[in-house]
Amino acid sequence: MITVYNQRHALHQGKVEMFRGQLVPCFEVPARADYVLQELQRRQLGEIRAPLDCGRAALQRIHSARYLDFLASAWDEWVALDPANAGRDALPSVWPVRSLRCDVLPANFAARMGLFSYDAGTPLTSGTWAAAYDGACCAVTAAHLVHAGARSAFALTRPPGHHAGSDFFGGYCFLNNAAIAAQALRDAGAARVAVLDIDYHHGNGTQSIFYERADVFFASLHGDPHTEYPFYLGYADELGAGPGLGYNLNLPLPRGSDFARWRAALAQALQRIAHSGAQALVVSLGVDTFEGDPISGFTLRSADYLQVGADLAAAGLPTVFVFEGGYAVDAVGVNAVNVLDGFAQHAA
Repeated sequence: MITVYNQRHALHQGKVEMFRGQLVPCFEVPARADYVLQELQRRQLGEIRAPLDCGRAALQRIHSARYLDFLASAWDEWVALDPANAGRDALPSVWPVRSLRCDVLPANFAARMGLFSYDAGTPLTSGTWAAAYDGACCAVTAAHLVHAGARSAFALTRPPGHHAGSDFFGGYCFLNNAAIAAQALRDAGAARVAVLDIDYHHGNGTQSIFYERADVFFASLHGDPHTEYPFYLGYADELGAGPGLGYNLNLPLPRGSDFARWRAALAQALQRIAHSGAQALVVSLGVDTFEGDPISGFTLRSADYLQVGADLAAAGLPTVFVFEGGYAVDAVGVNAVNVLDGFAQHAA
């Protein structure tokens, strides 16, 4: 297992997020990636290397130019509004919901923040762009390693990515690392790629990016959006559209689901991936399915993640892992590395 590690991830360190009506300390913190790195080093689970610079062109294969322009300049614009803003994060406060226009790019900074976001829980900080950019390059580098013959590679980065769409951020995510990795595999020659999202929360951004495409099969098992974030996507009747009809699989599960029920859904997803004809697999590796996670609701235990890794290895596909959620910080290292360890032990 080769790990591509984002050394600049801690430049993104949000102070507060809006949660249940109040500003609270962010759940998504640098220690999440730090603990995973420490556990990888403790177990000596393969080489750890830095990403290669992927260039903005790789990002534009997934994200719109005006969205990337905004992310790259947003912090400077925020501070230019008021020098005191340098001491506080930027959070959106207004959104263009139904019947409002999204085609016009407003001059007002707050309006553009709202145009390119969908929640008030994703603070933009002084280092957000640098951390997110290097994270995307981790995903591209990992994809290129797998294309070159590695059985697997792990993009260890934050902020996570699977909630980010082609032109919006939210759910702690700014650039969709899993989608960028899948596109890099396609561009390298894979005729079809599968993205499997095993985070507790549905990968709404990834689904929206590939929803009308037949070359990337998307499967997700997650908390039922009737009650769980991100609420507005992730239902079982979302099957894809146009050329992508039949290439989207959602397996929502009720809060409180145990490992047996979750693993049965995983088997169903892997069976569909096998039938899709995918030549490579990208796994959105969220471990907020853990029983102790503070913002999730499944009951997987640390030892279960070894079996998850073994099940993923049994798919027999070259695999890119991309780090997503997991907010029981003290356990996130063991849980994430258990998946990778289980995979490595059973990979052919």
